[in-house]
Amino acid sequence: SGQGGLEANQQGPAIKGLSPRPRTQVALYKSIPTRLLSRAWGRLNQVDLPTWLRKPIYSLYIWTFGVNMKEAAVEDLHHYRNLNEFFRRKLKPQARPVCDSHCVISPADGKILHFGKVRNCEVEQVKGVTYSLETFLGPQTWTERLAPKKKEEDLTSFQDLLVTKEGNELFHCVVYLAPGDYHCFHSPTDWTVAHRRHFPVLSGEWTYGFFSLTAVGATNVGSIRIYFDKELHTNSPRYSKGSYNDFSYVSTLNQEGVNMRKGEHLGEFNLGSTIVLLFEAPRDFNFSLKPGQKIRFGEALGTI
Repeated sequence: SGQGGLEANQQGPAIKGLSPRPRTQVALYKSIPTRLLSRAWGRLNQVDLPTWLRKPIYSLYIWTFGVNMKEAAVEDLHHYRNLNEFFRRKLKPQARPVCDSHCVISPADGKILHFGKVRNCEVEQVKGVTYSLETFLGPQTWTERLAPKKKEEDLTSFQDLLVTKEGNELFHCVVYLAPGDYHCFHSPTDWTVAHRRHFPVLSGEWTYGFFSLTAVGATNVGSIRIYFDKELHTNSPRYSKGSYNDFSYVSTLNQEGVNMRKGEHLGEFNLGSTIVLLFEAPRDFNFSLKPGQKIRFGEALGTI
């Protein structure tokens, strides 16, 4: 996956029904050439299938993973030339109405693995592992643009760097996309994207301060695409494990960054994956969720 350079912190709390992977399992996983496997899988999925073979192969996938093709913009299975096109199929416009009454919506179809206030500077249960905030996001030098530089004595943890406004706290939500889910993801709120790391982590600002969306590719996800970012190439051999490969969307011609509206198309995976939202909000922000629940793009995550 694109996060092969992360070091796991196994001390974080597990959500109900899940437990962190043993250190030996994590070590074994890290020894596998996952990036090479992902690139090979990506190329295989781009091989065009003979027209006569498309329906039986896609039908088997639909049956195995419970795909609802009635929601697809194009229901005819012969239309999809290869597995990549089938995985990235678009939905009918009316299939996913966007909730207007909540300030944060689900960016994708999937299952809620974890949500709540960030505790102990940790992001919980990403691909079965708990990470420290700093390991997951990397150095946050760019956040100085969101608020005046904090005094060193005011910083007791990395988490303090991300909370830029008085009275706010840091929240997170983890959404798992299964192989049968709709594989595009959308903007979860109105925000401005200022910065990207190649995992990819998109970081920026919304009404209440810091906001980030991280797309974590599964092992066999050939690539992750961000629609407005033509320079992003995930699982590329040009990137070394553990490197950050930062990119700024702020320039002399564009002082803000990339403005995204709630529900707007943001990107896509080529198979199943995970999306992690990390954001600051007033202390009374409430999630309208239950652990383990199924959710669809456009449905409410929470509000002030």
